[in-house]
Amino acid sequence: MSVFAIGDTHLPGAANKPMDVFGGAWDNYIEKLKINWEKNVSDTDTVVIAGDVSWGMSFEEALCDFELLARLPGRKVIVKGNHDYWWDTVSKMTRILNKRGICNFEFIYNSCVSVENYALCATRGWCEKKSEQDDKIIMREAGRLERSLMCAPNGLEKVVFMHYPPVFDGGCIEEFVSVMQKYGVKRCFYGHLHAASIKNAVRGTHFGIEFFLVSADAIDFLPLKI
Repeated sequence: MSVFAIGDTHLPGAANKPMDVFGGAWDNYIEKLKINWEKNVSDTDTVVIAGDVSWGMSFEEALCDFELLARLPGRKVIVKGNHDYWWDTVSKMTRILNKRGICNFEFIYNSCVSVENYALCATRGWCEKKSEQDDKIIMREAGRLERSLMCAPNGLEKVVFMHYPPVFDGGCIEEFVSVMQKYGVKRCFYGHLHAASIKNAVRGTHFGIEFFLVSADAIDFLPLKI
């Protein structure tokens, strides 16, 4: 049983908003994702999708994308992204999926998911610290991350997944990094960055934590084994 991470699948949903229009890495991206996933992920594995799963504007519009992902191998753990407008309460989303016989999804929201030796913890995060409103969002998201980490069972490695990068060239969002340090987190996976932003992404060990960029086009639509 292995755990993989990928972010920003940006599936088109019923809104029919594919990413192929951006060309380059996004050409035929859905087929590329399916082939890579099926080659590397087994039914006993877990894949964390670090936000921006679907362009659907409601959960009903995103259902076709969840059905596509459900047909791929493995258990799927979903983290909220900035474009996941379809996100509803965890209980409602789970209930709708279960009614359709889809039972291989879990959502991390003020919670964590245990897999083998890992406690998977997460929050969406935030990308700016320029205003009082930004500060409020950051404090809220840092609180959600802490609640997620507090749910982690003893004895498991706490691994953090965020949609927005908590670190960037020249600095970090201190509130997120300090929460991770407080709970002994050693690895953090994030998405959100695309195209030219990928080359400036912070990777490697900083502040005692190893950071990984897993947005789909940054890892060529190949889920990264953690």
